[in-house]
Amino acid sequence: MSQPVIIEVAMNGGMPKTANPRVPHTPDEVAAQGLRCIEAGACIVHNHTRDQVMGGNGIHDPEPYQAAWSRIRERYPHAIFYPTMPGGAPGQTIEQRYAHIEKLAQWGLLGIGLVDPGTTDIGSYARDGRPKPGNMIYQNSWADGVYMVETCRRLNVGMSFSIFEPGFVRFLQGYADAGQLPQGAFIKFYFGGPRSGFGLQPTEKALDAYLEMIENYDLPWLVSVQGGDVIASGIAQMALERGGHIQVGLEPSGDRTRDNVELVQEAVELARRMGREPASSEQARQILNLPTPLH
Repeated sequence: MSQPVIIEVAMNGGMPKTANPRVPHTPDEVAAQGLRCIEAGACIVHNHTRDQVMGGNGIHDPEPYQAAWSRIRERYPHAIFYPTMPGGAPGQTIEQRYAHIEKLAQWGLLGIGLVDPGTTDIGSYARDGRPKPGNMIYQNSWADGVYMVETCRRLNVGMSFSIFEPGFVRFLQGYADAGQLPQGAFIKFYFGGPRSGFGLQPTEKALDAYLEMIENYDLPWLVSVQGGDVIASGIAQMALERGGHIQVGLEPSGDRTRDNVELVQEAVELARRMGREPASSEQARQILNLPTPLH
């Protein structure tokens, strides 16, 4: 229980300013709010840019990430960043979808790469609770996942494993059981909140089922609730009790009243009530066993 808590802030996702005018979008906004989040207790910053995740051209410009992260890095040289990536569609190669990851690593800004080892049907509900007839699919084959892992290995960066469904863990298990999982893997258990049509619900049994799947591996992990509240749901406290970490932010929560700083502060307060202090970026690098030396 004495291990510091990694608090990751996912700052924006696809949230528009019409939903919350305090959501940061521009590099200046991301940098300003990212600095305040780190001051409040976050140590990992994740953000999207204006490039589309779903339905775009499969290419993300690394420049907006560089513009925001460089400003944060000036004050916090050990801060950890990672971006999103295009969702995949016919005719879009994993090489083009992942090209911005390579560039950010070459610039010395990428703390951890992104590994999404599976496809997710991004479902949602109508007002009466019935499934909407949507067709939004976040597409990643196992071949794509292998490319992501091996690229992170080659770039000598850590890896953020996004676990949207239990089957995604099976991909990671294959690497781990073969003794071929690169250094710096961080498992992210994304539970599905009331507004999400995917993922396990944030319950104790669901968390324990995930933890059983990784009990043979000494790997750090966190919890997040997509389309819900990671703290109000109780899953954050369960994770802290079990030695895990937390993701908060406007992207997963969709909070329409608070900003990212307030969400980080709430996570810090919970951690301290449970006898755990927020990890600094330097401590997070040690907990995650990140391989990348800072430039």
